[in-house]
Amino acid sequence: MKNLGYYNGRYGLLEEMMIPMDDRVCWFGDGVYDAGPCHNYHMFALDEHIDRFFRSAEALDIEIPVTKEELAALLKELVQKLDTGDLFVYFQVTRGTAIRDHVYEKTPGNLWVMLKPGEFNDCLEPLKLITTKDTRFLHCNIKTLNLIPSVMAAQKARQAGCDEAVFYRPGGRITECAHSNVHILKDGVLRTAPADNLILPGIARAHLLRACQALGIPVAEEPYYLPDLFGADEVIVSSSSHPCARACEIDGKPVGGKDPGRWEQLRSYLQEEFYRETE
Repeated sequence: MKNLGYYNGRYGLLEEMMIPMDDRVCWFGDGVYDAGPCHNYHMFALDEHIDRFFRSAEALDIEIPVTKEELAALLKELVQKLDTGDLFVYFQVTRGTAIRDHVYEKTPGNLWVMLKPGEFNDCLEPLKLITTKDTRFLHCNIKTLNLIPSVMAAQKARQAGCDEAVFYRPGGRITECAHSNVHILKDGVLRTAPADNLILPGIARAHLLRACQALGIPVAEEPYYLPDLFGADEVIVSSSSHPCARACEIDGKPVGGKDPGRWEQLRSYLQEEFYRETE
């Protein structure tokens, strides 16, 4: 199959799948999701993605209709149905199916999976970024389906001919990107926003921090601000699809390029880890 959709036990081509109109996702975006890359029919960091998925669901009182072990087995089964083993695997759970009402009865949620071809990015091509005010709510640590601010920011970046948008809060505090985490290298130290309620603690972020530990690169998990971003030796964007990409431009101004050796250490380490764990 060229792609695959799954909904509560039924699966088929994405363009042929149907869902009930009264799935609560249609009215409220009422659900959580997770996603990650797959190479050679092996999902990278599968257990970490599933653990975060269950944490997000628990935070919103959503009941996932399978166990962690059952979900892992299902995803491993579904990737085998695709024509290629290089995939992007997305899964979500919505609160359930009911006539529209803001309040809800506790029932098992609806499980969705989407699989489509996707190549692993070697992160050699630098990114162009823009900055934009962070207008999202105060539960960014929960990976919910309510992504309108991120959608609008990503579209703004595209219209500016850029790859990502960097969010900042009042006072200029950097949080993260529209669909990535963002970090800076300065004077040999990797600085990254703390894993509080203002950012999603990315799986790629966690692997980047572990790479720093393995390579002897100090890490500071503390707030940093717009001047720090523009004055960084390197600006690094991390996500499941771009584990260690560097930025060359923000808001039309050149940035980074002052610590290429340390960035390449991290990029190479993470690329080797990805291929080692998906063979």
